[in-house]
Order: sequence, then structure tokens, then C-alpha cells
Amino acid sequence: MRLALRPKDVAFALVGMAFGLGTTAQAQTNPVVVELYTSQGCAACPPADIVLEELAARDDVIALGLHVDYWDYIGWADSFGKAAFSERQQTYARNNGRASVYTPQMIIGGRDEVKGSASMQVMGLIQDQLARAGDAAPVSVSLTPAGQGHLRVEARSDVPLKPPVDIQIVRYLDTAEVDITSGENEGRTITYHNIVTTWDVVAQWDGLEPFVQDFALDDATPFVVLIQEHAQGAILAAARQRQAQP
Repeated sequence: MRLALRPKDVAFALVGMAFGLGTTAQAQTNPVVVELYTSQGCAACPPADIVLEELAARDDVIALGLHVDYWDYIGWADSFGKAAFSERQQTYARNNGRASVYTPQMIIGGRDEVKGSASMQVMGLIQDQLARAGDAAPVSVSLTPAGQGHLRVEARSDVPLKPPVDIQIVRYLDTAEVDITSGENEGRTITYHNIVTTWDVVAQWDGLEPFVQDFALDDATPFVVLIQEHAQGAILAAARQRQAQP
């Protein structure tokens, strides 16, 4: 479904329902970040949610499900939907010169956009970015245990970063099953994966000195750190700890 960014000017568009997915690739030290913008109230979204489920099992991909809230009015309020995620998607749209947003949509590496259910295109874009990641990257980030329930984030850059980049911390639920009792997916029980709960910009960094900071872990909640060009440009580096360690 598609939503125009102009206030009260809403248009709908269904996306393709067919999909197919390749096998899991080898783990990478700098995985590709895939953001799926989805909604429990969107009839076109379940195939994309399945694609995200497959991507969530890969070590060379950090797959993140961001549930938007702009379809809540059509009969079902998404239990994970947040206005902040809708705004993040709208920022990508503006960056790409578009006047509308839609679900399901995937953003690959902060750069490429594609229908979330167009699995062959999704896989191709991921492979393209993995191939480029084989070159020496100027920015790197690592996670190490820091004791007392904390994790140390350390980032380094071979070059100054102008303008400074955003260091972001993302937390998500591994999985949740939802019984949908109204709206376009009425009567369906859908299992969602890698459901983003918080997405915070914790620092801006110019790369002149290493960035080192400890963060508290939340029980067994996965922890993701992203380094992204300011104002939602390309994602330069990413790391994840799937399960917090005691």
C-alpha cells in the first residue's frame, strides 16, 4: 500500500505477492542492514514478512522489521506500529525525491529501496552490497563484553567523517505471533520476526578518534549498532549481538 506524504492525501497501491528466496550465505564481518517497513493492517505485507523471516536467519544480514502506524485507521491498529518508524520511512522517501511511502518496502543498506515482497530484487541488492563490502571499508564497528551486563561499542575510521555520522542503537524482539481480528488481514495469525522496539541515535562521530562507549544490555534482547551517514544516508558499518549475555 502507498501513502502520499502530503497531509490527508492518501493513495493505495498493492504490490506483487509472488516471492522466492535463495539459500543462506556465509557470515560477514560487516553485515548488510535490511529495513522492512510493514504493517499488520496491510494485506500486501505478509509475503514480505516471510522474506524478512528468511533474512533474519542469515549472519551476513541484519534484518529489521519496522512497523508503521499510518495504516491503523483502516480497521486494525498495528500492535508494534510507531510514528517514529513512519517518520524514518518518510525521511528515506524525501531523500530519494519521492512524495509517497508504501508498504511493504525494504531499504537495503540505507541506500537502495525495493518492494519488500520482490524477493529476487531484494536478494540481488543484498548480494551487490556484500560484494562491495569485500573491499577495505574505512569505517568499522565491533562489540565486546564490558562486564556487569554491559556491551562495549568501539568504532574506528581511516578517514575523517564530514559531516559527522550518526551512531545508532537498535533493539528488537526475535519473534511474536499476532492474531489479527479486523482490517485487511482479519482472521489471520501472523508470526513476525526481528520486530524493532527502539531505534535511538546515541552519538554523532567525526571519525577523528575512535568511538568507545559501554551500553547496558536488556536481558536477552538482541543489540544492534549502526553507523549511518547523517540524515539517513548510507549505512557505513553495523554489528549485532543476537542475545545479551549475563
